[in-house]
Amino acid sequence: MVMYGRCTVLGATLRGVEAIPVDVEVAVSNGLPGFSIVGMGDASVQEARERVRAALRSSGFQMPSDKIVVNLAPSSLRKTGSGLDLPIAVALLAATGQIDRACIENRLFVGELSLEGFVRGVAGSLAFALCAKKRGCSLVCAEDGETVSVDGLAQYGLRFLGGMRAAADLPLLSPLVPESAVCDLDFRDVAGHEVAKRALQIAAAGRHGVLMMGPPGSGKTMLASRLPSLLPPLSQEEALETALIHSVAGESIAAILSGVRPFRKPHHSASLAGLVGGGSPIRPGEITLAHNGVLFLDELSEFKSSVLQGIRQPMETGEVRLTRADGTVTFPARFMLVAASNPCPCGHLGDEETACTCTLTQVKNYQGRIGGPLMDRIDLHLDVQRIPPSDVIATGSGTSSETLREGVLKAREFARWRSLHDAGARVSASVSPDEAASGPRRPADLVRDCHLSESSREFFEQSAKAHNMSGRAIMRTLSVARTIADMEESHEVLMTHLCEALSFRVREGVGV
Repeated sequence: MVMYGRCTVLGATLRGVEAIPVDVEVAVSNGLPGFSIVGMGDASVQEARERVRAALRSSGFQMPSDKIVVNLAPSSLRKTGSGLDLPIAVALLAATGQIDRACIENRLFVGELSLEGFVRGVAGSLAFALCAKKRGCSLVCAEDGETVSVDGLAQYGLRFLGGMRAAADLPLLSPLVPESAVCDLDFRDVAGHEVAKRALQIAAAGRHGVLMMGPPGSGKTMLASRLPSLLPPLSQEEALETALIHSVAGESIAAILSGVRPFRKPHHSASLAGLVGGGSPIRPGEITLAHNGVLFLDELSEFKSSVLQGIRQPMETGEVRLTRADGTVTFPARFMLVAASNPCPCGHLGDEETACTCTLTQVKNYQGRIGGPLMDRIDLHLDVQRIPPSDVIATGSGTSSETLREGVLKAREFARWRSLHDAGARVSASVSPDEAASGPRRPADLVRDCHLSESSREFFEQSAKAHNMSGRAIMRTLSVARTIADMEESHEVLMTHLCEALSFRVREGVGV
């Protein structure tokens, strides 16, 4: 039986956090029998030949014994992943006349094939859905994947390759229904540590970075893990943006769609590619997965110095740019950094109960692993001490997250009002409370918005000079003071606000 023909089906491949459309062109012609795939496909794409061959036979279709050439266009784009299995198989079936060509028109196909012909979901379902919407076509994918409702896009589910015989009647997929977000962790469980709670409240209000340093068992991790309970839920736009990243990474997006901000806690043995992103194909790192959420680096001094320095630029720009031989990929990375570390190798420097056994050189080397430039980019520096046993036993009676969150929301709303109504406002009415609360982008705008009096300005200048603060440290301290003033709904940054901001910047006690 002669089964010659040509056909083109629309597929897609992931690059960064974006799905790029790919034209899957199949030609079946007379010649030496063979099955070749061209167009810069990686190993998983090349392996599609065996999966497609077995899936077609298991589904009751005929596998041509002629020369088969699959071209993935554009040929200059590197294709990765197993999501091109389904469009290759569908194009082959249409080219040989085994299915109606009308059922593939204006559709984008994505899915991996099993040897039995079942269609499996692949990472990046949301990215493929957005790609299909952009191209003005519908999406055909696996039934078992997480499906997000996208306005104006029809999404069809295909469980078995044999279902292409009746492709005109494929079932519409039901979108994932977000559940109400519930945070089980509450600051009420943390006894004492009122200063630390205040610092985290300020950090949540202004999206500032925090470094907590103290002996083991002082409650650093317990405090950091409850920070998300102070943050407002994700807006619809933020949830979609964050869910896209997690979808590409192959992680569940149900919690994110319900408004829960991501909280990432990588182990201190994480590599640079694991933290910042990289690999082949390039995947988002932990700082991108923490986008619009919190990145918690526990045991900060145990991370490799080269790995830590990789997050310095993203902290400033809010994005990661990874340059490789085949081009540059940009990942978003606007996150709140919360870090915790012991003050020395033994952990007891500054501990009132246990004496430190480390030498001064050991302490300096240990804290030096963090690096001065990274420390300079962290807004709030906090010493956390152990609390008395009586306070530990009294757990459950501390300040609740609900009480602290009220102050956070009040500060963000006041910051937005101030930005909109202040004389000479430089922020439009479309700015969200999160963006307004994060402070002005330019140093000149920040200084202007602080409305410092002459005495306050002189006091701050003398304090900065006395503590040898860098220009970045001065601006970040002013930003914290502006947040504290917003929490008190004060239009001007007063000297009391500056003093509190300086107290969180100039560390004493366990520092060296």
